[in-house]
Amino acid sequence: MTHTHSVAPVEAPDVEAAVAALRARGLRVSAARRLVLEAFYLTEEPLTAEQVAGGLGGRVPRSDLASVYRNLEVLEELGLLRHFHLGHGPGIYARAGADAREYLVCESCHSAQAVEPKALDRARSAIKRQTGWQASFSHFPVAGLCPSCAAKEGKA
Repeated sequence: MTHTHSVAPVEAPDVEAAVAALRARGLRVSAARRLVLEAFYLTEEPLTAEQVAGGLGGRVPRSDLASVYRNLEVLEELGLLRHFHLGHGPGIYARAGADAREYLVCESCHSAQAVEPKALDRARSAIKRQTGWQASFSHFPVAGLCPSCAAKEGKA
């Protein structure tokens, strides 16, 4: 079972800031590790390990999948990345930091929508009020039907 790391997110606005954060923690910046970092700074979209290893459609060099997974784990443990799951698929990784997002995923079309964490505060408050639980949607998203699928199923 996967788990979330409880380390505070590291704000690194660009690759060089992320490299500096690695070095500040005594880690070397190998070519493979830099490649993984560069992939996440080329896009705002969350990525799977397979997408990174595949080279993002030629935007970065292809890489060994096992190496990508090892580097993703290190970068997550340091607070530069975080992972979450959209359903039963592989873990998806995104940059951590002040602009972290939570996600909504459609159970029908499997589309995902990133939302500001504060957008789900009322849901968190309702859950706490009803059950006492402090809900977190950072590792597993809120699942349901997107507006388009709900309309198709007559649940709008």
